[in-house]
Amino acid sequence: MIRLAIVDDQSIICEGLKKILETYEDICVVATGENGREAIELCRKYTVDVLLLDIRMPVLNGVESVKFIKECRPDIKIIMLTTFDDEEYIIEAISSGASGYLFKDIHYETLAQSIRNVFNGQFILPQKVAQVLIKNLKSEKTSLSDQYNLTEREYQILDLLKQGFSNKQISNALFISEGTVKNYVSNIYVKTNTKDRNSLLDKLKGN
Repeated sequence: MIRLAIVDDQSIICEGLKKILETYEDICVVATGENGREAIELCRKYTVDVLLLDIRMPVLNGVESVKFIKECRPDIKIIMLTTFDDEEYIIEAISSGASGYLFKDIHYETLAQSIRNVFNGQFILPQKVAQVLIKNLKSEKTSLSDQYNLTEREYQILDLLKQGFSNKQISNALFISEGTVKNYVSNIYVKTNTKDRNSLLDKLKGN
């Protein structure tokens, strides 16, 4: 049984999701809330496996609450559920530890399956979300690319590394395998004369 919590400042959405998702035998909604602060408190109070969390809420927004929740309950999987496709929100939410990012117009069957997938350790990033994420990545040759002779793809991956994305998250964002990401990251280490992610990021500070 997946123990689910739902937090959204629009009570009609919160209650609607609760009623629909509770029709699935493997999902149990254990708590609901209306803002980021309540999200933090219910994650402390209840045993929660997966949290559906809205982005824009009063008191404390979704992105800010993700950071607090992952510090005290890193085991909880968090899916950001929103109507907004703002690139900044996507980057912040994922780099803060969210396990997925979905729009509220998603079909309920797809939402239920996404909850199961996240519960089982998968990372959820639909194509249209990934497109928002990568559309503004600098693909042209920059001083950084020239300095280290990086390809366009290597630069894209480097940019996501700098934003705190894991290899798995990068693979989902760019629609390539995690093994391919590892190969690109290894190439970046060689070209930048670094040995791991920490040394790479230290070297690139200020770029």
